[in-house]
This record gives sequence, structure tokens and C-alpha cells, in this order.
Amino acid sequence: MRKDMLLVLVDKRKEEAPTVQKILTGWGCVIKTRLGLHEGVLDKCTNSGLIILELVGDRDKHQELTRKLDVLSGVRAKLVELSLSDV
Repeated sequence: MRKDMLLVLVDKRKEEAPTVQKILTGWGCVIKTRLGLHEGVLDKCTNSGLIILELVGDRDKHQELTRKLDVLSGVRAKLVELSLSDV
């Protein structure tokens, strides 16, 4: 079994969130699970956050999505492949 996970650090969350959201919406068909994390709540939100994505489908598309996010200022994206061998 193989899982592709995309980890996305957003440093300038308030400025970059609309662009990141637009990209993720456009690639929604390859995103199975999405989890967004950031410190603080209400008026104490931090300007950085982490998005964890479980991806499905073609690995080439996963790499392209990673590149599209990674070129944004204040955004760092890393594609991670996790696999388990059959026992």
C-alpha cells in the first residue's frame, strides 16, 4: 500500500491563503483528505499554518500540485510517499 501526502507550510497565511485556497480548489479531484492547522483562535490567530493533504490518483499530478504551491512566496510544499510492504 502506498500513500502520497503533501505537507504545505504557509508562512504568510493572511496574504497567501486566498491563492493557496484557489489552487487547492482547482486540484480538488486529487485531494482525498485535507487538514489545516494553525496556532491560536479568534483574534489571536498566527500568520503561519500547516496543511496536510492525502492525495489520490496519478503521482505526476501530485508533483505538479506540489510545484504550483512551492513557487508561492511564503509557501513551502513537500510531497511525501509513505508505503507499507505486504507482510
